Amino acid sequence: MRTITFLLLLAAVCPVFSRNAFRPGAVWPDDSGLHINAHGGGILFHEGRYYWFGEHWGERWNETQEGVTCYSSDNLYDWRCEGIALPFDTVDGRSDITKGSVIERPKVIYNAKTRQFVMYFHLELKGRGYAAARVGVAVSDSPAGGYRYVKSYRPNAGAFPENMTEAQRTSTVAAGDFPEWWTPEWRRAVDDGMFVRRDLAGGQMSRDMTLFVDDDGKAYHLYASEENLTLHLAELSDDYLSHTGRYIRIAPGGHNEAPAIFRKDGRYFLITSGCTGWDPNAARLFTAGHIRGPWTEHPNPCTGDDAGLTFRSQGTFVLPVEGRKDAFIFMADRWTPRNPVDGRYVWLPVRFENGLPVLEWQDEWDLGVFDGEE
Repeated sequence: MRTITFLLLLAAVCPVFSRNAFRPGAVWPDDSGLHINAHGGGILFHEGRYYWFGEHWGERWNETQEGVTCYSSDNLYDWRCEGIALPFDTVDGRSDITKGSVIERPKVIYNAKTRQFVMYFHLELKGRGYAAARVGVAVSDSPAGGYRYVKSYRPNAGAFPENMTEAQRTSTVAAGDFPEWWTPEWRRAVDDGMFVRRDLAGGQMSRDMTLFVDDDGKAYHLYASEENLTLHLAELSDDYLSHTGRYIRIAPGGHNEAPAIFRKDGRYFLITSGCTGWDPNAARLFTAGHIRGPWTEHPNPCTGDDAGLTFRSQGTFVLPVEGRKDAFIFMADRWTPRNPVDGRYVWLPVRFENGLPVLEWQDEWDLGVFDGEE
């Protein structure tokens, strides 16, 4: 009788919420009934379980409350809160990730050689706004954490992109030569690597980002750089803890952020957004036959109502569904500056037409949409 009473009390305090479908834009409760708090996130699959990492938000904008949160699931519908995977350093306030710093778009990958889980994230230092533009690195021996902060820095100091020409590398045109931005001459200078040269010694700016592990185990860090004007795709070291100095520029001067990359049938796909602050805009699509490019831009992959606003959301990750061939989920956030913690999640199945991904709004859907996919 005591056991039954205890279980009834436990159920009342910790209700179980079970789902059997995705409902884009709706409140998504975790195992305790609270709306999932993992914004700008990404997902790692490890030993039969998915781990969702994201930004922990409160009611004030641009103030990450605790650090990086982690949720886990075995079916992608129901998520258990695993707590704070990477907490702020609250001991002496001297750490790069002290409370008041900005941690965005955390992603985690697993290194089979070192048996470590490696987290990368966009980091802005306390009191410096968005001037630092660093990448942060943390590690853990288990997928849900706790993660130990390792370092932060700007990537690829002293290295030029592989797809910059010698003329671009040796040009003396500098940002100070232009009293105004956005003129045709200034845009040409950006395309020619003006900001790459400016930041060469100290490392390249790194903001919105994702991680990608290719079929050969090689890992890559993809991030918005050059004042958010150009994407960089950079190779990581074998232990995934640093950059090798090999990287390329994607869409120079194209003003892309929120990169989400995946691979299908030997071809690489990249979905990004434009840069309009916290307001939604049309998604962009790029493809390549090789991870190092060249990358080709295609029309907006979204179709239907609100396609021009990516269904009022911004992408953060494309998730391969384990055990289902060619099944991918586009993950996006609806940002709500007036109440950040209420930000909703838009997950949609990726279907393909003529070899290109297509995103179409669905009020409700489940993993059965992938049944029979070839």
